[in-house]
Amino acid sequence: IKRTWIEVLALILLLTACSAPATPAPTATPPVAAPAGRLTSVTASAEIVPAQTAEISFVIPGPLKEMLVKEGEAVTAGQPLASLDFPALLGSLNAAEAALRAAEFDYAYWIPPRLRRPPERKQLALDTLTQAQKTFAVAQAEYTQTTISAPFDAIVADVYLSSGEYVQPGQSVLVLADLNHFVIETTDLSERDIARVKVGQSAQVYIEALDAEFPATVTAISPLADTVGGDVVYKVTLSFDDQPAGLLWGMTTEVTIVTK
Repeated sequence: IKRTWIEVLALILLLTACSAPATPAPTATPPVAAPAGRLTSVTASAEIVPAQTAEISFVIPGPLKEMLVKEGEAVTAGQPLASLDFPALLGSLNAAEAALRAAEFDYAYWIPPRLRRPPERKQLALDTLTQAQKTFAVAQAEYTQTTISAPFDAIVADVYLSSGEYVQPGQSVLVLADLNHFVIETTDLSERDIARVKVGQSAQVYIEALDAEFPATVTAISPLADTVGGDVVYKVTLSFDDQPAGLLWGMTTEVTIVTK
């Protein structure tokens, strides 16, 4: 009987253990939000770059006739920078201009009413003049391609070729940069932080060479990612609220962008 009671007690304990509720699975802990009123920010390395740069090239091939500027020279918008040696196009332009002048003279002759002159002769002169104008416009546009000009006021930052060298279409001949206006571009802003960065946010920019900090504003965010050392990064551009003196292209900086 004693053994029977022991067996019954063991059975009761076994059933109790089986019916006990399972230990709940651990749940993810939600991120802790920053306290209300507390500013948050992201920090990234950056560099000083010109607000405008351009690599200048020709759209047609040919030998470089003349490099009209040198490195470090200031140029203005529309100023010729270099030209190709293309005598065939110059000859076509001169011939088209001569034909245009002749057509203009001939048409002017038929404008006043003339006795015993067929009226259709004036129309023929007009048709000839119209075609000569079109031919001259085409020749002028083709010859214009033998010269490249500055698209904006800038400094010649670099010159790649010299007179006599053969130039391919699209080949960089020189580089222009606006060294009067600079912006800041981040170099390692991670994809983990980019979602918190918005255009218009304020920032502080520490420039190592000047050992000073300056206020700035986010003006652009690249939609295209880049990879640096295996990390996915996005370029963010910032503009100075008041550009400091002494800036040079390539100066390293650290930016702190206020995200809240």
